[in-house]
Amino acid sequence: MSRDENRLAAMLKNGKADALCQTKTLGNYLWDDIPDETKWADCVHCGMCLEACPTYQETGEEHNSPRGRVYLIKAVAEGKIDINEAFSKPVFDCLDCRACETACPADVQVGGLIEEARGQIRQAMPLTGFKGAFGRTVLKGLFPYQKRMNAVGSLMRFYQNSGMQSAVRKTGLLNVMPAHLKDMESILPKVEKPVLGRYPEIVPAEGEPKQRVGMLTGCIMDVMFSDVNESTIRVLTHNGFEVGLPQNQGCCGALHIHAGERNAGKKLAKQNIEAFKDYDKVLVNAAGCGCALQEYDELFRNDPEMLPLAEEFSAKVEDVSKFLYDHDFERPKSEINTKITYHDACHLAHGQGVRFEPRQLLNEIPGVEMAELPDADRCCGSAGIYNLTHPDMAGALLDRKMEDIPDNVEMISMGNPGCMLQIAMGVKKYGRSEKVVHTVQLLDLAYQKDKEAANKFVKS
Repeated sequence: MSRDENRLAAMLKNGKADALCQTKTLGNYLWDDIPDETKWADCVHCGMCLEACPTYQETGEEHNSPRGRVYLIKAVAEGKIDINEAFSKPVFDCLDCRACETACPADVQVGGLIEEARGQIRQAMPLTGFKGAFGRTVLKGLFPYQKRMNAVGSLMRFYQNSGMQSAVRKTGLLNVMPAHLKDMESILPKVEKPVLGRYPEIVPAEGEPKQRVGMLTGCIMDVMFSDVNESTIRVLTHNGFEVGLPQNQGCCGALHIHAGERNAGKKLAKQNIEAFKDYDKVLVNAAGCGCALQEYDELFRNDPEMLPLAEEFSAKVEDVSKFLYDHDFERPKSEINTKITYHDACHLAHGQGVRFEPRQLLNEIPGVEMAELPDADRCCGSAGIYNLTHPDMAGALLDRKMEDIPDNVEMISMGNPGCMLQIAMGVKKYGRSEKVVHTVQLLDLAYQKDKEAANKFVKS
């Protein structure tokens, strides 16, 4: 069969009713969910994105720039190049940090193009060997299942609390691990029991409730940073909001979508759309998750049945810091005397356009001194699991981030768990002393001090 005949057969096999009318625009994309040509139509290759792109900054290579990747994606659609390793590598070397979208005067949606292209690559070039096994085991066999994630959390707690972690570190067993994995083990946070299933499905507000909001607990967030989830619940209820924790919610699917596993991402998206259908607002404390949830409508753009539901859901999603600021959060009265700098998580600053609000939450805490971080919105190298799949590039970006941390700050605040782990690794690597915290944790600490002060006043 000819190439066009193979393409048609593949499309018909996937059951697309409009397969025939799409053949002229598919080029060498053979599968469902092709990159959207309207996303690259406005790109004039002006180069405004170049200096915003971390991988271009590091390599100086055109194919590792946003406009270079857009050109490659367009070239496959025009049939000029094939889906092969030469195409796959620059597409997967992208951090998907969206800094180029902030810089682009034409608002070219590079992030969406990258994710759609990765979906095509993974269908044409499935992973094999260790990488394939990792995807099947972790992305498909672990993250989508809350009970399995909780089991991993239980094993991690046993590892930390039983003395096994200390023994493993003393014996040098970690030395057989790749350096970047060893570094990650060294900064693992204290793992506590997850919020989902431990808290009631509806956590009551303090005083007269203003509104009921849903909260995404997340997969990695609830296993490794359940303390951040607890702080988020306390801050919201302190401000008069009932917090709903639907038991049937799940992983947001961001890591799957970034990895090109779009069908797995869609399955998780459907689960969350159903779980939060009775809520008018869905709050998120993880930047990557929030950005993915806000783009469910993009994920289902070719599904006329799911698209209206996805659009309705995405419109309800908001980062918790923006929600608190927009709803006149209670200003703390007690002082936290500390000097803080703030790192902009990529998917919060570039993906959601949230920059001002988290800084204002911190500025409103008495005693907090803010020190501006140069290039605060440049990627730290975490980028989902990028620091696992591309440790060299991630390490170089982390080095640049740590060089920019202002002197004499005591805390580095941010709004994403991946960034928290990555920057904590940088703090340890450079022998620094800063504490890495989530923005909402500091607001929670201030409220706790307010309550302690009020209790002392009542007792006196």
